[in-house]
Amino acid sequence: MRLRSLLFVPADRPERFAKAAASGADAVILDLEDSVALAAKPVARAAVADYLAGPRPVPVLVRINPLSGGMAGADLAAVLQHRPDGIMLPKAEGAASVAALVALMGEAAVPVLPIASETPAAIFQLGSYGSVAYHVMGLTWGAEDLSAAVGATTAREADGSYTPPYELVRSLTLFGAHAAGLAAIDTVFPALRDEAGLAAYVARARRDGFTGMMALHPAQVPVINAGFTPTEPDIARARAIIAAFAAAPEAGVLMLDGQMVDAPHLAQARRIVAGLD
Repeated sequence: MRLRSLLFVPADRPERFAKAAASGADAVILDLEDSVALAAKPVARAAVADYLAGPRPVPVLVRINPLSGGMAGADLAAVLQHRPDGIMLPKAEGAASVAALVALMGEAAVPVLPIASETPAAIFQLGSYGSVAYHVMGLTWGAEDLSAAVGATTAREADGSYTPPYELVRSLTLFGAHAAGLAAIDTVFPALRDEAGLAAYVARARRDGFTGMMALHPAQVPVINAGFTPTEPDIARARAIIAAFAAAPEAGVLMLDGQMVDAPHLAQARRIVAGLD
C-alpha cells in the first residue's frame, strides 16, 4: 500500500467521505477519536460501517479510540465486520499496545498504524515495534497530546517549527519506523491556508527520511503527494547509480558525474526505483 498522503475525515461527517476519497490521497482515515464528540460516536460508528460496506476507491483506515478509554471495543465491533484496510491506534505505547489490539481484533485482525508518541511512556517504546512489524503498516507521531500530557505551553516555536523536546520525538519515531522496516509517516501540518509552509514542511520530511505524511484537508493532498514523489531528475539519477554498479559489480565506490557514490547511495537509488512500482 502506497502511503504518501493519509487524509483525516471526521467519522460523523459522512457527506465528506466521497470527497476525501476523490482528493488524490493514497488513503483516507475515518476518525472516530478526537474529531467526534462523545455523544456523536454511535452515529459515527454507523456511518463508518455503512461506508466500508460499499466500494472503496482508495484504502480506508479507521482511527479508533484509545485502548484504555473503554470505547475501542465498540469501535472495532462496528467496523471490523467490513474489513477496513487498517486500524489507526492512538495513544499506542509500543509493541505491547499493538499486540493487545491484535488480540482484541482476533481473526478479523487488519494492519495497524500506531500513533506512537502521544504519551510520555510511549517515547521509551519507539524502538520496540520490530517485534510486531508483521501486524504494523507504519509508524506516525504527533505532538499535541504529548505536550498536553507533560504540561507544556506549546510544542512549537513562533515560526511553527517544533521545540527541541518534540524534535527529538519526531526523530525517534523516524528511526523507530526504519529500524522496524516500516513506513515513517510524518504528522499533520495544521496551517491549512499556508501552502508554501506546507510545501517546505513536506520537503523537510522527505529530506529527513519520512516516506509520507498525514493531511487535515483535501487541499493539502496534492502538495504532499508532489513532495513525496521522486522528480524525473531524481529517478534518472537513481537509475544511473544502479546501472553504474551493475556494470562494475565488484566496485565499492564509483565516480558518477564527478561525484563519489557508494553503498548508501545505491541503497537509496534502489528505494527510489522500487517506489515507482
